[in-house]
Amino acid sequence: MADTDTEQSRSPKRRRIENYDGTYEGTPRYSSPDELAGTPDQNRYSEPRSATFRRDPPTERRDRSYPGSSLEREESPDELDHTAPIIAGQETEEEDEEYESEEDEERDDDGSATPVPTRVRTPIPEKQEAVFVPYRPRAVLRGHKRGVAAVRFSPDGKMIGSCSADASIRVWDTASGKCIGILEGHLAGISTLAWSPDSKTIASGSDDKSIRLWDVSTGKAYPHPLRGHHNYISTLCFSPKGNMLVSGSYDEAVFLWDVRTGRIMRSLPAHSDPVGGVDFVRDGTLIVSCAGDGLIRVWDTMSGQCLRTLVHEDNAAVQSVRFSPNGKYVLAWTLDGCVRLWDYVEGRCLKTYQGHANAKYGLAGAFGVYGGRSWERGKKAFVVSGSEDGGILWWDVVSKDVLQRVDGHEGVVLGVDTWEGDESGLVVSCGLDKTIRIWERDEQRDEAMPDGVDADPDAMVD
Repeated sequence: MADTDTEQSRSPKRRRIENYDGTYEGTPRYSSPDELAGTPDQNRYSEPRSATFRRDPPTERRDRSYPGSSLEREESPDELDHTAPIIAGQETEEEDEEYESEEDEERDDDGSATPVPTRVRTPIPEKQEAVFVPYRPRAVLRGHKRGVAAVRFSPDGKMIGSCSADASIRVWDTASGKCIGILEGHLAGISTLAWSPDSKTIASGSDDKSIRLWDVSTGKAYPHPLRGHHNYISTLCFSPKGNMLVSGSYDEAVFLWDVRTGRIMRSLPAHSDPVGGVDFVRDGTLIVSCAGDGLIRVWDTMSGQCLRTLVHEDNAAVQSVRFSPNGKYVLAWTLDGCVRLWDYVEGRCLKTYQGHANAKYGLAGAFGVYGGRSWERGKKAFVVSGSEDGGILWWDVVSKDVLQRVDGHEGVVLGVDTWEGDESGLVVSCGLDKTIRIWERDEQRDEAMPDGVDADPDAMVD
């Protein structure tokens, strides 16, 4: 083992972590599981250290310098500072050749001196400030006979699913706004729906106390509904892999289902009031739930253990909850007219967004981004939500400023969802006025669909 360590210490990479006293230390055998969790001991390896080079005395040619010229040795202007300073008199052979060529060219045949060429540095472009581009109406989708309780984009963004108190689910084509399918089979109104990650299956929860899974391509329900709750189904969410489904109900329980077998994997005695919302974190290891008892609870998916309980001092009923896209925060809608952003690890409320009306209905919203396309850096995040006065509001996540407010629905806006594509950003909303409305960023204008066009409710597949 000692021989192995000695061999490793002789390698160029091992010399880079030589201590000032001439001793060597090995790098940690295991890296931190946190991708950002560097330790002070690890950071010291990047500190500058002295070095001694045994070289022949520099010749007169090698000692040449040009005061005030950009040929003087400087540190790299790159923000990562990946180029180490070059000590005078210790240039590489390649640079010696460069100097030799410059020396040959600096005098003409008649012996007159010519200016020494200078290096031109390319300036680092400044970061552009993210600018919020307002959303404008794209289409109004009509077809439901009663109020629309929830609306969701499919994960691929090609379809929109909506459910209503008329006991039906409608599937819409995002591009054209046409209804491409009607799913019927529940015996009572439908309060919630969820898409599977592959966009091929829809799960719906109804006041008939059952959960049904639907094949979107055929429009038919799976043979056996999921039964187990003793009251209305209020909220659903698929796991990121699509193999599990979490549900919340007015019976105050949260169930975790095995989608393949249709059986309950785990029952969580979650709350003392009807459950308003549930969600999976991005890797599926955590579940968050909320209820009218004012509690937000974070659960371990596999063990069913409650890891954290969040409660605001006002103890307002919590009606909807969502994890942030990075999985670090939880966004909650409460009946005191607030949307709150929580750091669930530390157990504290970070931001409170206000300006909408919410005192009676369970509203739902979503996160989104602005200031660039999906792959570009420098983007900022927003929160969007409906309001009981018919409005839709966008807030900047960090500053809490209201970025935009639009009034399109007549009455309560119950659900809002977002979808961010490579070239477009869309928002969809629904409400008690029986309509679904699609909103798009102004810069991504689709001239094929004029403002507020009514999609044909009768254009559907059998």
